[in-house]
Order: sequence, then structure tokens, then C-alpha cells
Amino acid sequence: MIERYTRPEIAKIWTDKNKFQKMLDIEILACEAFAEQGIMPKDAVKVIREKAAFSVERINEIELKTNHDVVAFIKNVSENVGEDAAKYLHFGLTSSDILDTALSVMMTEAVDILIKDTKEFMGTLKAKAIQHKNTPMMGRSHGVHAEPTSFGLKLALFYKETERGLVRLQSARETIAVGKISGSVGTFANVDPFVEEYVCEKLGLKPAGVSSQVLQRDRHAEYMNAIALVGATLEKIALEVRGLQKTEIGEVQEHFAKGQTGSSSMPHKKNPIICERITGLARLLRGNATVAIDNVALWHERDISHSSVERIIVPDSTILLDYMLAKSTILIENLVVNEDKMKKNIGATKGIIYSQRLLLELVRKGATRMDAYDIVQAISLQAYEDDVEFEKAVSESDLVQKYMSAEDVKDCFNLEYHLRHVDAVFKKIGLV
Repeated sequence: MIERYTRPEIAKIWTDKNKFQKMLDIEILACEAFAEQGIMPKDAVKVIREKAAFSVERINEIELKTNHDVVAFIKNVSENVGEDAAKYLHFGLTSSDILDTALSVMMTEAVDILIKDTKEFMGTLKAKAIQHKNTPMMGRSHGVHAEPTSFGLKLALFYKETERGLVRLQSARETIAVGKISGSVGTFANVDPFVEEYVCEKLGLKPAGVSSQVLQRDRHAEYMNAIALVGATLEKIALEVRGLQKTEIGEVQEHFAKGQTGSSSMPHKKNPIICERITGLARLLRGNATVAIDNVALWHERDISHSSVERIIVPDSTILLDYMLAKSTILIENLVVNEDKMKKNIGATKGIIYSQRLLLELVRKGATRMDAYDIVQAISLQAYEDDVEFEKAVSESDLVQKYMSAEDVKDCFNLEYHLRHVDAVFKKIGLV
């Protein structure tokens, strides 16, 4: 299913061809650095730069014998470079110097796409939030009607949460944009620190401050958790849309295209399938993030328990989030908002949602808070049970009349009172 929708930019990053190209770039840059130090003949490096090439098919063929992907890669490149120059390939390096640094480059490329996606999604949320800034709807807590809010305020909340996700992705980019060319256990025994500095600078990375045989996996765990948290926000938004699309609520709805079908057996169905898909995929991102945390603890200077896992979870998570952000953008952009149903639902409980306003007015008029609470609770629960208008029941209460006039009571049932600070919230968070 996902393959049909994967956008080519991010999928291309995780191809074998791109991975081996990154590895080749690192090998050549390392040779250049050694030549700068006078350790390698510049003529040999020139040959390597001109003739170095690889074939994914040939690497796979060699790996069947070596059972080691980097050795297979070096053998294949050596075949193209020639024996004289090939002896300088992988000089003083260990496999993780190449693999980890290449992975950092690919992860950086991928998160750059995710950052762009997130900004695009935020733009869509912002536009929809401004459009519905003053669209009143029912606020709910525990799934039960609470007090009125606005649909724009709900979207503004999603916007700010997504913005925090963007900051996490940007921070994760900085954390993962490092390389290491420090040899078998990170001591630089056979490769000078200059080589690491040279290679990293050319790749747009920072040298790791200290490394073992590998880059430390807390970096990758931060990256994966940043992705999972953005996914969790998308799930939160999707879950809200799903809830508001319930037949008995009917306040919003996923766009239902012409020719689309919702059920093989029930022709009337319009289901929130995109939201449900986003919800499911977010679970995968969280699972992958958990595994990334498990990868932090490795034996001594390194084992390879993390390696096989990362070959799955890192590409999968970046591709999935790219997909989820694209779908979420389309979801919000084309969301059907039923303002009439929102207004109707505000009145569904016949005014008991204004109970707090009434409570506070009673206190202002001289009642104790406990007495005011008991008065309002008793009237609201009875009104709900009798299915009568709360305002009428309040107006007829002798206990309320002791403190409030009819005009005072009427003023407590003003919808605009609840939305009077929405503009201030929008201004505070920069949605103007």
C-alpha cells in the first residue's frame, strides 16, 4: 500500500545505489585527505577519483561470498580502479567509518525533506485556523460537552504542537549531522584526525567529538523519537477528525471524492480512511523509536546488533512520516467543515454548558462558591433529566432569583463571551 504513495525524493535516498555512492564519496574524500598529508601519492588519488565506480549487482554478487557488504563494496571498486591505486582504498579505515558517516548524510538528507514537509503542513493548518478562527463549536472533555470553543482555536493548538515537532526535527538534524573517521575503536591510531575533519567538512557534517568504532546511537534515537513525536501529533489530529466525523456529531468530514466508495456492502458509508491510516502508521513510528532506544546500549566499543535494525527502521520511518505529512496536508486542506452542525451541537444540551458562567455570576452577586455550585448543579442535572431549557429552569429558580435578575441570567447564556479572547490567543502565537 505505502509503496504506491511514496514520493520519489525520499525513497531515492534509501536506495542501494545512493548508499554506495555516499560510501564511495567518503572513500575518495579520505584518500584526498591522506594525499594532503603526503601519506598517499596524489597520482594514485587522481586515478581513484577518475576510475572509482561500482555496480550494485556486482557488490551483491561478491557479498554472497564475503558475507560483508563493505568488503564486497571495496572489492568491486578496486576492480574498476586497478590494482596499483586500489591498495590505497579504505586505508586506515574501518567499515563503520564509511557506513556511519554515509548513514548520517542520508539521514540528514531525509530529515531535510521532513522539515520541508512539516513547514508545508503547518502552512495548511495556519490557513485553516485563520479561516475558522471565530467558528464556534462545542468543546469536550472526557468526550462530554464542556464549554464552547472555536474550531480555529482547535486548529491553532495543532499548529503550535506541530511547530514544536518542527523544532525537534531541526534539533535532530543537528544531532545526526556528524561523521566519524576515527578507525577501529575511535583512537585515530591509523588515521589522523585531519582526515575526519576534511571528510566531514566536504560532506557538510561536523566531526564527532569522540567516537568508538561507531557513532553513538543516542543520536539516532533522538532522530527517531523526533519522527515518532511528529507522527504522534498527526495521529492526534487524525483522531480528532475521526471523532468529529461520527454520525451523531458530524462536525467535520474527510473529503469524499467523486467515484470514491466507503463500503463494499453499505453504499451510504463515508469513512475517515485517511485518518485511520495515519493513526495506524503512527504506531509503527513509535515502535521504531523504541527499537532505536534499544540500540543505544552496545557491547564495549561496538557490536552490530543495531545494524540490521537500522537498515529497516530508519528508511521506513522517514518514508512513513513523509507520507503521513503529505496525507495530513491534503486532509486539512480539503477538510469539510459543517458549521451548521457545530452550532446545532452547541445547543444539544439545551444550555447546561453555560453552568460555569452562571456559577461565577452567583458568586459575584454574593453567594458562597459552595452554595453557588450546589445550586447550579442541582438545576442543571434536573434540567438535563427533564430535557428542558436550562435558561428557563434557572430563571424560575427561587434560589437564583435571590441573587440575580432576569437580565443577569440572560447574560450568562451569551456564546460570544466564551470566544472573546480567541483573537488574543491567535495574536500571542503569531497566527494573525
